[in-house]
Order: sequence, then structure tokens, then C-alpha cells
Amino acid sequence: MTGKSQLGDFLQARRSQLRPEDVGMPTYGERRRVPGLRREELALLAGVSASYYTRLEQGQSLSASPEVLDAIAGALRLDESERRYLRDLVRVDRPRTRGRRPAPERVTEATAQLLDVLAGVPAIVLGRRGDVLAWNGLGHALFAGHLDPGAPDRPARRPNMAALVFLDSHTRDLYADWPGKARAVVGNLRLVAARHPQDTALHALLGELSAKSGEFASLWADHRVKACTVATYEMRHPLVGPLTVVQQTLSHGPGPTTVVATTEPGSASRAALALLAQSTVPTIPTDPTIPTDPTDPTRTGSWASTA
Repeated sequence: MTGKSQLGDFLQARRSQLRPEDVGMPTYGERRRVPGLRREELALLAGVSASYYTRLEQGQSLSASPEVLDAIAGALRLDESERRYLRDLVRVDRPRTRGRRPAPERVTEATAQLLDVLAGVPAIVLGRRGDVLAWNGLGHALFAGHLDPGAPDRPARRPNMAALVFLDSHTRDLYADWPGKARAVVGNLRLVAARHPQDTALHALLGELSAKSGEFASLWADHRVKACTVATYEMRHPLVGPLTVVQQTLSHGPGPTTVVATTEPGSASRAALALLAQSTVPTIPTDPTIPTDPTDPTRTGSWASTA
């Protein structure tokens, strides 16, 4: 990256999002030319010199100590995910030697067994870039029933959940609060990009999304950071209608993560999910002389085949 460092971009963006009244700093009614805190005000809150903070923000100094970073994080009111991101950015901007190419992401036997056990719960396995490495039948039906169920088995055709959220009309319509889902996706991608700065495939994905989606480009420039661990989403499924799910990310250290979607016991959403599960049952041969109803939601097949 040329020009200002990623650390500097992040500091400037977050400083511009803090107003003097947010931190109890008097302004005495003065008019400000730019939004947010001034550099000297942020430096005062962090307990560092204005000149030193300016060098950090301009990318002229990459030697901030953990204590200084903690002080700046406190002044910016960063949460734990944002603090971790800030520390990762310092490592990103420091000179480094060429690292190894990341190993191909695969689904372990243990994860495959987990998917099998979770047959009654929508579950998908995601790589760090959001590539779908595997899904169970209900996970496919809930999140991407319009796509080929065998796509994750072919690396060249694996769906990417971030790309689906921004570039796929079916996925956009699936989330009632699409802007909230979009922000969560971008916030998580920022964490991943700082953690894996030499992942060329990840940078290619970010470039593609920025070029094809103005909404993604705008959110990326906002420098918001968000760890996608647990979130509640209102979904509008084309087969079973509205339902509310809690998406939880199950992580076991570095490597792919498993995302599951649960519903409240006894709720209409649980009933909708049970109805959707019927569409994942393998088709049983029937008498061809007996006509079938194409609108029957218990038939198997993708969204497209039931449309």
C-alpha cells in the first residue's frame, strides 16, 4: 500500500467519527471546518504529544508501543475487536519479509462429522475470506438455495458469502435489514485483512467488491470493525416466508469456522425452519402417472426450481 499507512487511515477515520461532546470536551460555540476531533485534541485525550500522534496518523512513525496504542484506543473509545484490529494494523505497516503462501483451506474430518450431526440445524463452513467450504442440506436451503448444492465441493466454483451479500439479488432480498448485514460483513473482512495482510486472494476479493459495489466501497472507506460472532437477523425466505434466526460463529482457533442458524423453541420461525427442512429430504421416486403440484413446498430442489 502506498501513501498513508493503513494505521493512519484508521486513526483518521475513527477520529473524524468522534465529536467533542462525545468525550466531554468543550468547544465554546466555535465553528469547525471538519467533523470530529482535531489531532491535538485526540493527542491530549491519549496523553501523547500532538506531534507524535500526527506522525502516526500521517504514516511517518510505525513504532507505537503497546502502552501508547492502548492509550489511543481508549481515547478513540474502541471496543475489544477494534483494539485488536489496531494492534494488527501496526504489524501490517511495519516492514516485513515475504511470507509463505497460505495453505489451501479444507474441511477437516471432525468438521464434516459436526455438519452431519447438525443435520437439523442450518450450518455452513466458511474459510477466512468467506468462501463456502461446505454446508449441510438445511444450511444450503436457508442461505443459498438458489445455488448448486455441490458448489462447495469444487474449489473453482465455491460461493463467497461476502460476494453474495453485495452482488447477489437473492441474498440481498433474504435479509430484511440488509444494510446491517452488509456492515457486519465488511467489519469482519477488515479484521481478517489486518490479520492476513499477505493474502493475495483476499485482496483480490476486496478489489472486486470495491469495483462492483459502490455500497461496499463506501462501507470499506468507513473503517468500521466488527467481529461476526453472534447476531440476530430477520430473514425473508422465498419458500417459507419471514423467520428470525440467531447466526452464531463456532471457531476452534485458526482455520475455517462453522456458522449455524438457530431459532427460538416453539416460535413461528422454528416452524418455518422445520418446513424448510422438508425441502432437503431426497426426492422419492413416484408414479409418473400421478400429477404433482409444482407449488408444494415439500418438494426438493433449489429456489429457482420452485419459483
